[in-house]
Amino acid sequence: MSDAPNTLVVRLDSAGDVLLAGPAIRAVAGGSAGTTLLCGPRGEAAGRLLPGVDRILVYDAPWVSLSPPAVQPEGVHGLIERIAAARFDRALIFASHHQSPLPAALLLKLAGVPWVAADSEHYPGSLLQLRHQRAPYRHEAAAALELAEAAGFALPPGDGGALRIASYPDTTHLTGDDPYLVVHPGAAVPARMWTPARAAQAVAALANAGHRIVVTGGPGEEGLTRRVAGGHALDLGGRTGLPELAGVLARARVVIAGNTGPAHLAAAVRTPIISLFSPVVSADRWLPYRVPHLRLGRQDTACAGTRARLCPVAGHPCLDSITDDEVLDAVAALTPEGRREPARTRAGTPRRSAA
Repeated sequence: MSDAPNTLVVRLDSAGDVLLAGPAIRAVAGGSAGTTLLCGPRGEAAGRLLPGVDRILVYDAPWVSLSPPAVQPEGVHGLIERIAAARFDRALIFASHHQSPLPAALLLKLAGVPWVAADSEHYPGSLLQLRHQRAPYRHEAAAALELAEAAGFALPPGDGGALRIASYPDTTHLTGDDPYLVVHPGAAVPARMWTPARAAQAVAALANAGHRIVVTGGPGEEGLTRRVAGGHALDLGGRTGLPELAGVLARARVVIAGNTGPAHLAAAVRTPIISLFSPVVSADRWLPYRVPHLRLGRQDTACAGTRARLCPVAGHPCLDSITDDEVLDAVAALTPEGRREPARTRAGTPRRSAA
């Protein structure tokens, strides 16, 4: 349509957050002449996987980043100039329920964007032309889509609103052809992951029950994945970028991960997920979206709702108290073949799965 707007969508934090904005971005793209994503450096790789994104701008926003950079006038001015040069007609700011969209809205207005929409609990003055308010405890993916709908954008016919990526490579050269489970032990926020010793114990239990395990992790997590894999699993730590990780997750029977980006990537490739969910944030907002999943973890521990990045409770009880039997039963519930029995050698001892 000749009168369709040139639209900017903003999601400034992590890969998982960008993936959760995917359905909303597809809706925006369906009603726009062009769609640009402004994201943070931790979300760029995910943004490049999303259908509907024509162009990406990257900015490490000091009010969002886990390691906030110093506020530098030249960086702010450079971003304003890049946005102004694109001559956007509309912008939608997607942010988590606890974040304010107003710093981003101010920069968009300085760049001359005439119409800006966002969820906002605070009075925006002239910064927002659509001040939307999300329903309480709404899932982040649903809340973003509802903002897009309030701004006049709808999903294309036949699009059910699940998470999705455009494509992923064949990764059988990394994993081999035999069926496997994925354990992804890491997370950007340590409070949302098993301790390494607990993750290693779970991998051993799964392997001894007859499952083939692949342990995944990004660059810099090689030490963690090596420890967790031990002699029981194939260690892919540091060997996959986000597209390759998507391919590995897509071929898995089940993915076991904390509340972190790879769990949402698994949802985007339609793989069932065992969610090791720490209650530091609300499960209602962050559980795997529209994909078969089971949640494990004690939601009544003292850390609930604290948004803690490091576990404040001795022993990390919310996740490390998950038993091996709970993990095995969850795998059985999400896989057609159910719970496996230990493979036996001729001597009658359990056989570890091949790495």
